[in-house]
Amino acid sequence: MARRIMHIDLDAFFVSVEQVLNPELKGKPVVVGGKPDRRGVVAAASYEARAFGVHSAMPLATASRLCPQAIFIEGNFAKYRDSSQKFMAILADFSPYLEPLGIDEAYLDATGFESIHGSIRQMAVKIRQRIKDELGLCASVGIASSKVVAKVASDLSKPDGLLEVPAGKERSFLKPLPIAKLPGIGKKSERILKGLGISTIGQLATLPLYILKSHFGAYGKLIHDHANGIGDDKVEPPAAAKSTSRETTFAQDTRDASFLKATLRYLSERVGSDLREKGKLARCVTLKLRYADFSTITRQQTLKQASDTDQTIFTTGLRLLKNELPREKQAVRLIGIGVSNLVESSRQLDMLDLSAQRLEKLNTAIDRIRQKYGFTAIQTGRTLRLKDIFPETEGGYTLHTPSLSR
Repeated sequence: MARRIMHIDLDAFFVSVEQVLNPELKGKPVVVGGKPDRRGVVAAASYEARAFGVHSAMPLATASRLCPQAIFIEGNFAKYRDSSQKFMAILADFSPYLEPLGIDEAYLDATGFESIHGSIRQMAVKIRQRIKDELGLCASVGIASSKVVAKVASDLSKPDGLLEVPAGKERSFLKPLPIAKLPGIGKKSERILKGLGISTIGQLATLPLYILKSHFGAYGKLIHDHANGIGDDKVEPPAAAKSTSRETTFAQDTRDASFLKATLRYLSERVGSDLREKGKLARCVTLKLRYADFSTITRQQTLKQASDTDQTIFTTGLRLLKNELPREKQAVRLIGIGVSNLVESSRQLDMLDLSAQRLEKLNTAIDRIRQKYGFTAIQTGRTLRLKDIFPETEGGYTLHTPSLSR
């Protein structure tokens, strides 16, 4: 039986969620990522904004110059995460062989499901209809015998399309497409290939393998296979998270140590909340700082005992911050805190460590209050100073990240 793999991708996801919540935004140029007079980059742009050359990862100021009539929205990761979870739940109803890719796309192994739905194409039609009916969102779907060809097909079907590549037609489907359409070919690889006179996937498919290996090493074989529509990689569930982190880029570079500590405290609380929600403990804490000249440093410390408490994460991060600030004359542009080396939280507390027990009980009580009344319903004195700096929502302060606040 020939494999049938789907790649399902939500179109302009962040923007589309905003348009569902506010229908007045539909049909208008919309940019999610922040206000154009502040630092940041475009996280998502509506197709109306894209017509003016706006694209994701573009500086917001540039997007504003290209499309001054665009509506700029800060964005809120909590809303997008909720829609993403519902999207993945819909896909899981159709096949247990599901591999999420980030928040707004996934692979689905549909092999053998034609007996239930009439055909794999009909299965895709039903998936798209449920996404539209239940979430108000549009999804583009590609169907093929491999993940890489299915991904190319879904990209070509955008927006709101469905494209199936028949078994045995993969190579002819890819042949006329530019090499940049092939997943895994970035700008650097594209420059190398164009230097070899290769501009289409068809030309890449016929390039001798030894030439690709001489330029790309072992990766050259994978590129060659993909260009020929060959791929037998399985659709696999995501591996367990190995780390979690939060960071924010400031509207203005700062040397204010008190402000940096307050922001670090808030970020530590978000990381701690994530850990407890996932039932994980962390063995390592990492501080990230980016300075005015864009130089970036990370400093980490291994904990004596794995922890998920806000105080432990913050205290460790603060110690690292205090070590770094006196050494650097530049102002800070970005600060972040992360944890790694995660383990399951099913451990017995040390009966003699009363302070650890108190912290665990305190975090449990705080989590319960925040789940009911919102993240900023209870704060430390240190984070209260952020109230007049960052916009506040039920989900917490809206900070600025390279993409979106989380």
